[in-house]
Order: sequence, then C-alpha cells, then structure tokens
Amino acid sequence: MLKWIDVIRFASTGNPVPDKKIVKKNEEWQMLLSPEEFRITRLKGTERAHSSEMCSLFEPGKYACVCCGTLLFDANQKFESGTGWPSFTQPATENAVAYTKDISYGMVRIETVCNTCDAHLGHVFPDGPEPSGLRYCMNAVALKKIENNERKATFGGGCFWCTEAVFTQLKGVLKVESGYSGGKITNPTYREVCSGLTGHAEVVEVTYDPDEISYADLLRIHLSTHNPTTLNRQGADVGTQYRSVVFYRNEDEKTTALEIISELQEAYDMPIVTEVSPLDYFYRAEDYHQDYYANNSQEGYCQAVIDPKLRKFRELFKSRLKDTEQEMNNDHV
Repeated sequence: MLKWIDVIRFASTGNPVPDKKIVKKNEEWQMLLSPEEFRITRLKGTERAHSSEMCSLFEPGKYACVCCGTLLFDANQKFESGTGWPSFTQPATENAVAYTKDISYGMVRIETVCNTCDAHLGHVFPDGPEPSGLRYCMNAVALKKIENNERKATFGGGCFWCTEAVFTQLKGVLKVESGYSGGKITNPTYREVCSGLTGHAEVVEVTYDPDEISYADLLRIHLSTHNPTTLNRQGADVGTQYRSVVFYRNEDEKTTALEIISELQEAYDMPIVTEVSPLDYFYRAEDYHQDYYANNSQEGYCQAVIDPKLRKFRELFKSRLKDTEQEMNNDHV
C-alpha cells in the first residue's frame, strides 16, 4: 500500500517503471479526444467541482485513462471526499500513476499523471482516510469507467499457501492473492506477521465472478477445506496469524457469513470459532508467496500438507473445479 512518504519519494527521486509507454503529439491526441478531454489531460486543465456524476457512483467497476486505456483505479478504493471530484485511496497498481511536483497558482502540490501516456489526472493529497491517508483527487473527464462484474472476498484459514491452492482451482475464481489482514500496522512483512505481534492473519483475496460462483458457496468451500473449530491453529501451524477468519466488505457479506457458519455447524462436533470481522485492508504478501503451490509443488511442505488437502477438496467439490488445466493456467497470464 502506498503512503504519503512513497508519493514524495516518487516525485523527488523518480517514478516507478510503467508496463509500457505511449507517446503521441498533441495533434494526434486532439484527433482522439473530445475538446474537454484534451484540455484536461493534455493541457493540464481542471474540471468544475461537482460537474460529474462519477463523484457519487460507487458500484463495482474499474477506471481507466481516457487517453490510453491504462487501468488506473478500482472502485473498491473509491470514497466520498465531499470535494466535488472523484476520490480514491490507492491506484490499481503501484506503477499505474506517476507523480510530479506542481508549484502552479502559488501552491505546492503533487500532480498525478498516467504513467503510460502522461495524461494529467489531478493531484494527490495526504488527507485521505486511513490506513493509506491518501486522497487521489481526479478529474472525472480524465477517467473512463470500465464495467465489470468482479467481486472480491477475503478469507483466512491457516497457511495461505494452502488456502490459495484451493481457491485457485475453482470455476468462477479469476485471481487469488496471498496477503495479510486484520492487524495493527501498515504494510506488514512476513517476518513481522509470523511473530504473532502484529495481529494480522494470513489470508487470501479471492477475485471471482458472482455469475459463476456465489459468495455463499465460496464460504461453504472455505469452511469445508480447513478446520474452523480450532482457535488460532491449523494442524502444526499455531498462532493468531493462522486463525480461521472471514473479513467482510459490507453488511450483506457479514449476514451471509453468519448464516453459512450456522448452516455448517451441524457438520462439526465442536463449535465453529471462525472470526467474522470487517475488512480494514488487504496487504499483498511478498512476491515469493504468490502462486506458491503452483511454483513449488515438489517441495516437502507442498507434498506433505497441501497435496492431501487438495485431494480431499477435489473429491468433495468435483463439480466446482475448473474444467481444464489450461483454464487454470490462464488465470496466471
């Protein structure tokens, strides 16, 4: 997660490397953009406050650069700032946005531009909501809404290597990332979480298509593929970081989680102790934790712990598995 210190560092010492660069002359941009889009993005203009309905739209979706189509923001990071401009707490990826010092109009601000095509987007300020504390104040004209039906769910059930391996194989699951949630510090490291002192749980963030698999079914699978009756423990993994937990994003998810826990309780002799808590933030784990089973299936832990779990999972949920190995591979492209 980016913080104000990261923004200042980028503006002062150099921006992250973009995935690609697109360079055009102003004459070319004029042919592609409306007059207002050209004024805002290429001439560094500012739209009138409260001039766009985008400020009050919070349904799921993504926001891309109106000039080049680069994905810039996710609706999950959008909030009502009351300023009259669309506001976000984080970019979609760390290298989506570039930053420059702006001293125009007698002020010192940090300008934000598309890191792909240098389109002016707006400015970023250190007065946003926690935990990032950032407010990306964007011109709505510089953004185009990309409709999609993706949803996200965040679960913890022991070592995230195991949990990730399970959810990756489900039809309707588009992406699974390992990370940390529910703790007291920002941007925790694996070493810090493993100490048990930060309060974070090892979790996975599951991006899924609700037309193919429901949140309720994801919960049923989650509660059936780890032991939700052991407090702060899964097998040999002991500590609060291994707790069984569901982090919900809204009241509907909370209600569904409690209903599914009640539904499945009769299948267990002991009480289900799964924590149900609001999601504060999902911190993506270090790169070497991502796709761990897929990249390390011959390692001892994978063969001794994850392989038996996956065999049981595949037997229980045959009808839920992705149809082909190729479909699973496509999720990692």
